[in-house]
Amino acid sequence: MAPTRWGFISAGKISNDFKVALDTLPKDEHQVVAVAARSLESAQKFAKTHNIPTAYGSYAELAAQKDIDVVYIGSIHTQHAPVTTMMLQAGKPVLCEKPMAVNSREARQMIGLAKEKGIFFMEAVWSRFFPAYKKIREIIDSGAVGEVKVVTACFGFNVVGVPRLAERSLGGGSLLDLGIYPIQFATMVFGGEEPQDITTSGHLSEGGVDETVTVVLKYSGNRMATLLCSMSANVPNEAYVCGTKASLKIPTFWCPTEVIAPDGTHEFPLPPPEKPLNFNNSTGMRFEAMEVRRCLQEGLKESPLMTHAMSLQIAGILDRARKEVGVVYDQDKE
Repeated sequence: MAPTRWGFISAGKISNDFKVALDTLPKDEHQVVAVAARSLESAQKFAKTHNIPTAYGSYAELAAQKDIDVVYIGSIHTQHAPVTTMMLQAGKPVLCEKPMAVNSREARQMIGLAKEKGIFFMEAVWSRFFPAYKKIREIIDSGAVGEVKVVTACFGFNVVGVPRLAERSLGGGSLLDLGIYPIQFATMVFGGEEPQDITTSGHLSEGGVDETVTVVLKYSGNRMATLLCSMSANVPNEAYVCGTKASLKIPTFWCPTEVIAPDGTHEFPLPPPEKPLNFNNSTGMRFEAMEVRRCLQEGLKESPLMTHAMSLQIAGILDRARKEVGVVYDQDKE
């Protein structure tokens, strides 16, 4: 079987890590054939570092290249919708970094275009594809924790000085960048059920973006999720699934290598990186790449582990939370 040929949009930190993750997979399964950045110089530098044959100084040039099976979009949040749209219009399947859009309206348009063109499109919520997540679902389904009543998850670092997080014009704030992780975790545990009520509290940074936010999702049957994200505090960054019989603890739940369960700790070690990484456990991005290849080979237009409906549900919760805290992006006004 031929390798899946990737084109990369953006030569930034997350693209670096995704390439290093792809390098942990067999060469006859994944190859990066081109990279495009806003400047040719940074694309060429990235290509040289990572042994990629072609570098472009514009996204349109990559969209026009014929021998690309799927495009990975690792640019800043505000670029996700326009660049995904460009690639889908060019007939390219897309794996777009999370959040796929800055609001639900953009997300619906992107998904609508992918469906209309009959092209594979997935939001890169990498957490969903970890073996540990499969284990969590298995333990819950087995009844070992009883009926799940409460999910808690918190995610935060002091990153207030990072421009893409601090600036409203760049789609900044803690919800889109960090809050999406606890939210996707809760929606996974509750099987994509619509929450009956969403309560949000938070405060804004001096730059007018959400700095620390709590989101409480209330579900039927007296079940709830309490979620927190912060871009000014280093929080414990762990999740719990609490049931009527027992609970699960998931350290580093956004990229977990272990699940602490009633019957002991289940470990899922990651392959070591061959080049330096920017983020924690990034070689775990290999699992979403494997899923993209599987979906393309099987002719699927979306992944059952991260469906379009799941992405739209998460985008909707993020919209509501952001609105309650009072963050409005330019994209919200159109």
